[in-house]
Amino acid sequence: MVDATHISFTANDRSYFSLIKKEIHRAATEAGMGAARINELDLIVAEMTSNLFKYSDDGEILMGTFANNGAPYIELISIDNGPGMINPAKMMIDGVSTTNTLGHGLGSMKRLSDNFDLYSQPGWGTIVMSRVYHEPQPYKPEPPVTMRAVVVAKPGETKSGDGFVFKKTDKYIKMMLADGLGHGPEANKAINEAAAAFKVFPDYSPTETLRFMHTQIKKTRGAVINVVGYDVETKTWCSAGIGNIAARMFGPVSFRNHMSYNGIVGHNIPNTMNDQQYPADIYNQVMLCSDGIKTRIDLAKYPQINKYDLTVLAAAIYKDHARRSDDMSVVIAKVN
Repeated sequence: MVDATHISFTANDRSYFSLIKKEIHRAATEAGMGAARINELDLIVAEMTSNLFKYSDDGEILMGTFANNGAPYIELISIDNGPGMINPAKMMIDGVSTTNTLGHGLGSMKRLSDNFDLYSQPGWGTIVMSRVYHEPQPYKPEPPVTMRAVVVAKPGETKSGDGFVFKKTDKYIKMMLADGLGHGPEANKAINEAAAAFKVFPDYSPTETLRFMHTQIKKTRGAVINVVGYDVETKTWCSAGIGNIAARMFGPVSFRNHMSYNGIVGHNIPNTMNDQQYPADIYNQVMLCSDGIKTRIDLAKYPQINKYDLTVLAAAIYKDHARRSDDMSVVIAKVN
């Protein structure tokens, strides 16, 4: 079922920390993670909340469980608007501390994580990302395209009206970000109907995919949707969107905003639509955002962030631009 990729836990009060740990522990258990790995996850959560208590007044932890094609993992993202760090790499060395503690927190989180990243700027805050797999992972070559998503439901809702789904073949990779009208269970139903149609449609064309989904979700409240494909052979992005899903193609030196068509998938769409193509040698990354994310995003605000996991960039955009009055989604894909 398509839903939020992450659950948000407010971590601005020490009295909540035991509840956060308990909820993440429960989610890991329900996902089938073994006891030894869960114990390590508990330690990571304890270190994250401890750091948020020491250095931030408004911390947040995002927790996601990912099936990952049979290699499941739990992802934790700690976000704060604290003082940040001048030298993050130095702070991960054991014994280095700014608060007269043992200084083992960041180093132990890194050792316990299968994937770990820390991004920080003085005066801006810090993002810490940790992934813990159910089982140790053998080395695998990079896929043609890496995709990362942060989808968070509107505060107070148990279901997300935003949803991300993708499809891979030997010839192409195709992904969809959908935002059901409104929020809550009915919006979630609309995006799941759209996702089901997306998965069974056999062709590559984003425009034709939208036309097919339009016929399949007419009994729902409808959705705004953007579909992006990547052709592995021609190394070209292809995109089509209906409604206010923001799509941006960007590369090392330039970016371009993709213009969507007016309409609502499932209710009314244009008779004439065309796929728009973008060469990946110029635009090696794509970003999709629902309208729960403010659109005036300046990537120059995040120096050196392209050296980090794509989830860190998605979390940084969520941190600075989430409206928190709607479902919120940031999806980023990058050609390797």
